[in-house]
Amino acid sequence: MNTTLFVEILAYTLPAVITGLVAYSLFNSYFKDQQNMRRWLIQKDNQKTALPLRLQAYERLTLLMERINPSQLVSRVNPVSNDKYDYQNFIIAQIEQEMEHNLTQQIYVTEQCWAIVLTAKNATIQMIRLAAKNEKVTDANSLRELIITDLLDKTAPSSAALSFIKNEVSELF
Repeated sequence: MNTTLFVEILAYTLPAVITGLVAYSLFNSYFKDQQNMRRWLIQKDNQKTALPLRLQAYERLTLLMERINPSQLVSRVNPVSNDKYDYQNFIIAQIEQEMEHNLTQQIYVTEQCWAIVLTAKNATIQMIRLAAKNEKVTDANSLRELIITDLLDKTAPSSAALSFIKNEVSELF
């Protein structure tokens, strides 16, 4: 009698448990789909706001790369004195100031892009320091000339960063 009672209880309970598990599984997947749909809609709405900000950040970084390009920088920034080290420090200060104005843009661009921008800035500063150490450079004007002639032989660090920025923006669309 105990075994028949046990089999009878099991016959009623087992379908109920299976139905409960199927219902739980269906509801669980339905709620996950709804949650994913909400996330997607929120992300889509945020994209409308974030994309213009990201594009503006890339525009500002492009302008930064153009402004710290040594040939542009040397033609735009005139020497404050005839001393080559004063001019070197003045140019480097201009680069640092340009960089400070654009520090917040790193929020909107990829880490790799920001690292390349920093590398371009540091390479430009290093290029100017190496040019100032050259024995042929005696004054600020000869430093300007050497920087410009150096760029005839090789590309500016900001040019490589600029083409990376352009490539990254093209991937946004």
